[in-house]
Amino acid sequence: MTLQAIDTKTVKLSLDNLQIEAYLAQPQESGSYPGIVVVQEIFGVNAHIREVTERIAKLGYVAIAPAIFQRIAPGFETGYTPEAIETGRNYAMHSQASELLSDIQTAINYLKSLPQVKKDGFGCIGFCFGGHVVYLTSTLPDIKATASFYGAGITSRTPGGGAPTLSLTPDIKGTLYAFFGKEDASIPLLEVDQIEAELEKYKIEHRVFRYDGADHGFFCDHRASYNPSSAADAWEQVKQLFAQLSD
Repeated sequence: MTLQAIDTKTVKLSLDNLQIEAYLAQPQESGSYPGIVVVQEIFGVNAHIREVTERIAKLGYVAIAPAIFQRIAPGFETGYTPEAIETGRNYAMHSQASELLSDIQTAINYLKSLPQVKKDGFGCIGFCFGGHVVYLTSTLPDIKATASFYGAGITSRTPGGGAPTLSLTPDIKGTLYAFFGKEDASIPLLEVDQIEAELEKYKIEHRVFRYDGADHGFFCDHRASYNPSSAADAWEQVKQLFAQLSD
């Protein structure tokens, strides 16, 4: 596959009285492209998330990564130190499901406003806390393909409180691929089995991937837990998933 030349920039998404910063990457060549929303880890829209956004755009998509901690910590971006993890987890704990859904829908609406973006089906990909968030936002009517990477807590909680996000499985609108590492202590394999069982129960188009020897964060090449073989396979699966948006 020939990768496309892309342009990138930071944009502002307007939601009521809030301005949400977002990183936008899009092909330079004119055309009609599917839109993809990229949802951050607890570390903000940092270098890794920007790189993922660019990788997706180079495949022929218009990709956007909104800052989902904008209300709590505008401009937050950090690395992977223990202190950063503690800070990011605190921000995630103070997030609200209703606001996250609203923020992702705002990003979708922004993509819809761009003349080069197809209006009939969007993708979503998220990592870590974002992996949980995209399971939640897979219920949005515009989302037709979701890639959820190692989202912890899907079976036990929802951001801000209430019934676990897993209870929303019947409302998923499109296809969902979920990716987990078998060595991820934050997501017991029993929980992965519960997620798969619910997807099967409600006949959601899905695939669940469990990678031997892979830990939490295995897709991120900025982290010590990066697992090149698992990450490479997962990326091929993501490409297959999002290809359906171009059909």
